[in-house]
Amino acid sequence: MAVDFTDPEFIQNPYPGLARLREQGAVTWHEPTGQFLTATHAAAGAVLRDRQLGRFWQDREPAEVYEPFNLLHRNQMMENEPPVHTRLRSVVARAFGRGHVARLRPAVAASAQTLVREAGREFDLLADVAEPLAVTVIAELLGIPPGDRARLRPWSAAIVRMYEVSRTPEVEAAALEACREFTSYLRRLAAERTSSPRDDLISDLVPELSADELVATAILLLNAGHEASVNALGGGVVALLRHPAELARLRSDPALLVPAGEEMIRYDSPLHMFVRTAAADVTVAGVRVPAGAKIAALLGAANRDPAVFASPDSFDIGRDPNPHLGFGAGLHFCLGAPLARIELQAGLRALLSHQFELAAEPVNRPTFVLRGYREVRLTRS
Repeated sequence: MAVDFTDPEFIQNPYPGLARLREQGAVTWHEPTGQFLTATHAAAGAVLRDRQLGRFWQDREPAEVYEPFNLLHRNQMMENEPPVHTRLRSVVARAFGRGHVARLRPAVAASAQTLVREAGREFDLLADVAEPLAVTVIAELLGIPPGDRARLRPWSAAIVRMYEVSRTPEVEAAALEACREFTSYLRRLAAERTSSPRDDLISDLVPELSADELVATAILLLNAGHEASVNALGGGVVALLRHPAELARLRSDPALLVPAGEEMIRYDSPLHMFVRTAAADVTVAGVRVPAGAKIAALLGAANRDPAVFASPDSFDIGRDPNPHLGFGAGLHFCLGAPLARIELQAGLRALLSHQFELAAEPVNRPTFVLRGYREVRLTRS
């Protein structure tokens, strides 16, 4: 039986279904979505690293309807291959290399401590800590004025729902409107930075990218950066609280904070599916993928592969080695991974300075590709 990415029970806990899929074979054909699926670590890793499997953006049709969404994707690094990808990524990597990420570390730590301290006795980890922390970090990086930051999360949340396997007309309409509004806002901000540069990423990118490329890059950084960070912290804390022995272990040994963060990303991956298109006939794990066909790396399945991870369904904050694929691999490896790790560690450190427990059963988001919770209520003791 084919896996159903829209089934509520599957979304609630996809891992048993992904394990059954992996047992069917490293690469299987999925008729409902018209693509190949890779469920083993080796096969998913091969998809991410094979240069003949790429991201070749094709505008969604009708183009006049989807133009606000198409504009953001045809001009971003994640939807392009070399030489366009190389040029776009190198520009952003140089800007990151100027110290923008490193300078944020103290501010991220301070912000996390403040958010946790001021959250109250009972609070929603996502709404009160993870989301404002992630938005603040990306906004600081880009140079978004504090008064405008409340608009970023709703825009991003609407846009990323376009990546799910199934969408309603209402979801698409909201996403397109968010694309238009966000694009318009960033064009105005870029114009301001052109005349009055500051010490921020947008000022660094203005002379290097076209207007469309700058908008697409900034929105990619926000969407990819803060969505993953929010979901990683939310899912990671839930995993900790459901494994009290591991929580006690982390409290007794702060040196485990870094490997604990990596295990959170492996155990409940914030991103579950990354799709590539074959530029030529390619063989993956013995299966021929014809030119033009799509093949998906199922990262959550790869990160629970028993061929690579001992007791893969166990949550082990000291797991070593931990070669998870949570940040991807190869040419499109997540450029924001260092920033995501800083946020995750800062959030965990702030939370661990208090005693807390689940105040209610966490509420899942009804999505598979971007996996996370809608609400995680905690109580401070």
